[in-house]
Amino acid sequence: MDTKERCHEVTERVSHLKSVRQFFYMREVDPPSSSRFTMHGKELINLGSNNYLGLTFHPRVVEAAVKATEKYGTGSCSSRILAGTSELHRELEMKLAQAKGTDDAVVFSTGYMTMMGTISTMTTEGDIIFSDELNHASIVEGCRLSKADVRIYRHRDMSSLEEELYHCEPSRNKLIVTDGVFSMNGTVAKLPEIKKLAERYNAMIMVDDAHGTGVLGETGRGTLEHFGLEGQIDIVSGTFSKTLGSIGGVTCSNSEIVTYLKLQSRPFIFSASSPPSIAATVLAALEVIEDEPELLRKLHQKAAAVKQGLLDSGFRLEETITPIIPILINDEEKTFKLTQLLEDSGVFVNPIISPAVPKESSLIRISVLASHTDNDLDHVLSLFKKQGKKLGII
Repeated sequence: MDTKERCHEVTERVSHLKSVRQFFYMREVDPPSSSRFTMHGKELINLGSNNYLGLTFHPRVVEAAVKATEKYGTGSCSSRILAGTSELHRELEMKLAQAKGTDDAVVFSTGYMTMMGTISTMTTEGDIIFSDELNHASIVEGCRLSKADVRIYRHRDMSSLEEELYHCEPSRNKLIVTDGVFSMNGTVAKLPEIKKLAERYNAMIMVDDAHGTGVLGETGRGTLEHFGLEGQIDIVSGTFSKTLGSIGGVTCSNSEIVTYLKLQSRPFIFSASSPPSIAATVLAALEVIEDEPELLRKLHQKAAAVKQGLLDSGFRLEETITPIIPILINDEEKTFKLTQLLEDSGVFVNPIISPAVPKESSLIRISVLASHTDNDLDHVLSLFKKQGKKLGII
């Protein structure tokens, strides 16, 4: 099959899915990160966003972005390594390093680039990467770009990880890479156990804390704070496109690793710098998280109420301590039907099917936001119960 045939095949598949109302991708919604948005002129409750604390519309965050744009303009128009580093970029790097308990940090233009650029630069031929089987696609891509050997261990299975470590030559450089919070099922990496294994087998650890930052830990600093491991993990990366309400990413580590990444990572060197307004946005978001701890408390209270409501209705959930709530359907047809029924009733959710999960493990992924009202969430629970019964899911 040539390129044109592949494109035609996909287009035909999309057309078919649209005709049977089973294409739930690239839906146009405005504004995308709000707890309520409009789609095709209809208002829906948004359970598909990662704007966990609702910071994209926080007055302090919006004001910071506007003021930075007025002062610095709309873009950097250069790579970070040449003329694209502003005082705000460096201020943000130091703020993030402090938050993650490291010496320094390097800000990338996207979260995906952060993982690709960090993993592919930190490993080389002869090294070994140990990657959780459910790691995000950006981690997978970073492993592919690396010339290192890649060993996949079963999700959060420490015996599987140890087995892989045990069979490696002691002299080889080893890097264990894991999400802090796994984006599809909301589970949390077993960092204390991973750290013990890393020490036993002389391996470095890299954590992608994209969905942990602003969500886990007593003050929202992330998965490391949750486990009391700040300053004890070799490399901590993440993205600004979740709780921090913007776009971009960061890798935090000791000063030598950060310097190495800045001078050796091709995705960093050859990509344009993010606008200074992005750095200002993230700085303001971090300040709000520090100054308004009630947002984090509100987030977890609302998420706990939704989880309990779904369980009381008879739904089966993946166990999670995060506001990511995976509702297990295990039937792709019913997953699509429930998604459509909810959308018709005014609730936006994300259906997750193969290849994101195994074919028999389809689910609906919802995420609760601190900005959701109690009335909206009560309404959501009543609709889930009604439509779930209609389809025989509960």
